[in-house]
Amino acid sequence: MATALTPPPRRTRPARPGPAGRRRPPLLTGAGTLLVLLLALLGPLAAPHSPTAQLAAPFQQPDGHFLLGTDVLGRDVVSRVLSGGRTIVLTALAGTAAAGAVGMAAGVLAAMVSRKLGDLLVRCVDALAVLPALLVVLVLAAGFPGSGVALLAAVALATAPFSTRVLRAAADTVLRSGYVEAALARGDTRRAVLRHDVLPNIAGPALMDTALRLVASLHLTATAGFLGLGQGGAAPDWGRMVSENVPGATLAAAPFLTPALLLVLLSVGVGLLAGRLADAVGRGAA
Repeated sequence: MATALTPPPRRTRPARPGPAGRRRPPLLTGAGTLLVLLLALLGPLAAPHSPTAQLAAPFQQPDGHFLLGTDVLGRDVVSRVLSGGRTIVLTALAGTAAAGAVGMAAGVLAAMVSRKLGDLLVRCVDALAVLPALLVVLVLAAGFPGSGVALLAAVALATAPFSTRVLRAAADTVLRSGYVEAALARGDTRRAVLRHDVLPNIAGPALMDTALRLVASLHLTATAGFLGLGQGGAAPDWGRMVSENVPGATLAAAPFLTPALLLVLLSVGVGLLAGRLADAVGRGAA
């Protein structure tokens, strides 16, 4: 009597995640961050009044002429909000770029020279990392009051040591790989190895590190503004707007709450996008 044979169970491949299941930066986060960045960079062009002119009584309530009221000195809050983000964003971007350039140069150099010289170079850079970042900003910004360049240099010096360590480790990994050793064995110069092997292969970690350093730079720049450092007191700055308008919080909330919310949105948005970028770079390297 023939018996029906039960076919073996079919092996099914795990379903590939569709567009909804992939880990992508949320559209809302990316759009919100881009909107705040555009507001910061292009806002001064749309300011209805001079951000430094005293136009009405202090802490005047919002009306048809002043949509968010006036601040502690009677200046238009909308104009100061639109004009107060550019300095923070540009200083943070410039400081991040400078720190990235220093970190890239020092990290790659420390990886390509002898181990003893590389360790000595990193130890010299670590001397800056020992100092609290805020202390570096305070010393340079207070030593050169009203100087945006000093604040930029302070942000770069405070964040460059960490980039140096990250990029040295990435370059070390590439230099110890088999194809770099083969390139050196066949007679390629160290400059050719640097150009064709090292730099292209550390571009991903360098991009990830730059995104993370941008978050730290934004925090430091906003903190400097909150402490009254950087540009002169009359210049609009979201961080300074928060500190100078807090005493009148019971009279008017918009003068300090609006810049505070914009700073939070910008920092959180850039931080989330940096985290997603780090995940993407990590999955690409795996």
